[in-house]
Amino acid sequence: MNMPKNNRIIFIIAFLCFSAGWAQAPVLTKEEAIAQALEENFGIRIARNNVDIAENNQSILNSGYLPALTGRAGTNYALNDRLTKPENDDPLEQNNIESNQYNASINLDYTLFDGLGRFYNYKSLKEQYDLSQLEARQTIENSILQIMSVYYEVARLTENMDVLQETLEISQNRVTRAKYQFQYGQANKLVVLNARVDVNNDSIALIEMQQRLKNTKRDLNVLLNREITANEFRVDTTVNFIPALELENFLSRADVNNVSLLQAEKSLTISEYEIKISKSGYLPAIGLNGSHGWNRNRSAATAFFPGSTTTTNGLSAGVSLVWDIFNSGRTSVEIQNSKIRYQNQELLKEQLELEVKRDIANALGNYENKLYILKVQKENVATNLNNFQRSEEQYKLGRITSIEFRQAQINLLDARTSLNLAKYDAKLAELQLLQLTGQLLNVEL
Repeated sequence: MNMPKNNRIIFIIAFLCFSAGWAQAPVLTKEEAIAQALEENFGIRIARNNVDIAENNQSILNSGYLPALTGRAGTNYALNDRLTKPENDDPLEQNNIESNQYNASINLDYTLFDGLGRFYNYKSLKEQYDLSQLEARQTIENSILQIMSVYYEVARLTENMDVLQETLEISQNRVTRAKYQFQYGQANKLVVLNARVDVNNDSIALIEMQQRLKNTKRDLNVLLNREITANEFRVDTTVNFIPALELENFLSRADVNNVSLLQAEKSLTISEYEIKISKSGYLPAIGLNGSHGWNRNRSAATAFFPGSTTTTNGLSAGVSLVWDIFNSGRTSVEIQNSKIRYQNQELLKEQLELEVKRDIANALGNYENKLYILKVQKENVATNLNNFQRSEEQYKLGRITSIEFRQAQINLLDARTSLNLAKYDAKLAELQLLQLTGQLLNVEL
């Protein structure tokens, strides 16, 4: 496909304008992206809300240690007809007899002892709060890993655009050279047409890469909860790797820092408290109660008694003891089930420990493999760059054809884009390894 000359000029001018604006666009650093994610990412915000809920649950207000104070008030009204039949007298009939009752009280109830169930429940709530913090940390780690994956994809596409732009400029120079060769009779028209086809192909590749870059930026904006159309920014393409000695230290302490293992340990502690809470059902519960009450009763007169109004006002207090000597075996069943759940948590922890060791071994092997590929790709770029430079010299001297020169150009393009891919693949492999060792939030990305 040949692009008309005017269209090529328009495209080049438009791309140069885009490049000029791109060079002046602000840089979104990795630190800024992570900081914004910690504040705005939807998943992280939800996780923090869950931590707030757990914090409320483990407060003294939800512990059962505070007394319960209640107020009660009520009134009753009665309207009755009464028929009284004395044994030695005439019946007495009374209609519309009214009576009223009023009462009000303030009652205080406090559990003095409940078999230590309240004590262990309070400790369990503390552990559940710690578990929610670990769950939030895991959410943050997963979110950061996802964000950095998209961030580095923006960086990779950015560097690929630079490579494609250089390739397009070389192809455009080749068209100019082919025209001169055709004018002076050193080449035929086919050489010019082939050069123009290569320019068109490089232009299309550059346009497609530009669109992919815009789409990936939108993906990053979603993760950072930014305006979707805010595409006028650059990213930091610098990649640094963790020193080998530091990484070895992280690996040696992975069993005490891995967030999944820490969660399993917390779940095991909570299951242990559940057993103790169930055992509290074997012990009695002792409660204190007190109240201040006011009562007033007004009754109508009867055939034998005059009407009266009675008012009482005073304090009362008491102690109660409740002991389920036998509750149909429910307490025994709860204890047995709690012990089984504890055993399940132990099995899950053992399984998780084995899986984490496997994941770390796989991640380390993958990371080392990616680093080796990166090293080979660097050497490959150096080789292809040398080959391209020699081919360019030979092409200018007319010793090789334009097809051979184009092949050297394509080989260099492929090598440079493969290097970009290898560089960011190695960095993402490192981040995955850091997450498994529990150090993702403690190092500079």
